[in-house]
Amino acid sequence: MSVEQPLWQALTAYRVLTLLYALGLCVYSFDDYDHPLGAVVYLAVLTLWTALTFRMVSSAERCTRQFLVGDLGIAVTGILLTPLVDSHDRIVEGTPTLPSIWTMGAVLGFAIKGGWRWGASASTVVCAANVIERGGFAQDTVHMLMLVWVASVAIGYVVEVARASERTLARALRIEAATRERERLARDIHDSVLQVLAMVQRRGAAIGGEAAELGRMAGEQEIALRTLVSTGLVTPPRGADAAPDQGALTDTAGSTAEPCPPDPERSDGGPCDLRALLAPHAGSRVTFSEPGAPVLLPAGVAGELAAAVGAALDNVRVHAGEDAHAWILLEDEPEAVMVTVRDDGPGIPEGRLADAEAEGRLGVALSIRGRLRDLGGTAAWISASGQGTEVELTVPKSPVKKAKAKGEAAR
Repeated sequence: MSVEQPLWQALTAYRVLTLLYALGLCVYSFDDYDHPLGAVVYLAVLTLWTALTFRMVSSAERCTRQFLVGDLGIAVTGILLTPLVDSHDRIVEGTPTLPSIWTMGAVLGFAIKGGWRWGASASTVVCAANVIERGGFAQDTVHMLMLVWVASVAIGYVVEVARASERTLARALRIEAATRERERLARDIHDSVLQVLAMVQRRGAAIGGEAAELGRMAGEQEIALRTLVSTGLVTPPRGADAAPDQGALTDTAGSTAEPCPPDPERSDGGPCDLRALLAPHAGSRVTFSEPGAPVLLPAGVAGELAAAVGAALDNVRVHAGEDAHAWILLEDEPEAVMVTVRDDGPGIPEGRLADAEAEGRLGVALSIRGRLRDLGGTAAWISASGQGTEVELTVPKSPVKKAKAKGEAAR
């Protein structure tokens, strides 16, 4: 709902209430008017106008400029007709005009519709009409007119600020949604195309001959695509560190894990046993330790967490070497699910993660940290030179459904 819509609703109620007030004044002062019939005719027209235009002030779209001019004309006409139906002595004493405070509704309509400039213009017209009606600048008249002018300008300014804030908020939401979508696409590209190109480059160099040339070309395309993704598609994640490049710990291309494997786990987005997604990583150089009971997470969340583990294992193979050993520890805690990936490699030199981010490498920034951030979790690295690297991936259980829904909405 528009931030200004409540103002239109309030204006609608104001016009009705002030009309009743003007009618009450007419009834109370009926015997004091010099020409009471004229007052009755005007107030009958005012009542009919208010009833026929009731919906015109319900929204900015319905409240047209022509209506506002006509509404102000009705109010000004009532002010100028007051000396014709009321006595001079009563006017000098400060008796309200025929439309009374209903006039303020016409001025507020200008302010809400067009901002403080429109409000100032309309209130100036009303002030001039009141001065003509009183025949001069009486103290009480000036006081009332200043209140009308200041109120209309203030409300008009508030409306302009509210509209600007609404536009800024809408733009920020669009940027956030687009950024999350770009990050998701970049993760998919990193987990598929980039890793395939990296594998072709390594295998080509190992085979030699024409395959080496093919590997060289694949390496050039990998660099070009990585540069495009890091500079053209993805904005730097907030508070994210970047990491060296990655492939898969095995010779697979590191494709995104399925949300949930076949039976006995579910593939319809329901609860999924995370152990089934991590078990395929186990091998001669990867040790997988798991709880004895199922570790259930929503299928999409489990798939994203498993993909982050795959990216961490790929970093082990690329940067710790083919002979490095890795350990995966899955822990099901009361409030969170934690997966720890540890290796016996040389460790990460201090500052290397930040350097990798500057080089446009997306492993930690998107495939690992970005995934965990979207799930409402955290990713932490513990590394010492010559003592290997440990990656702790933590996903809270309580907000996991909410985080999943938010991620799907952003997509």
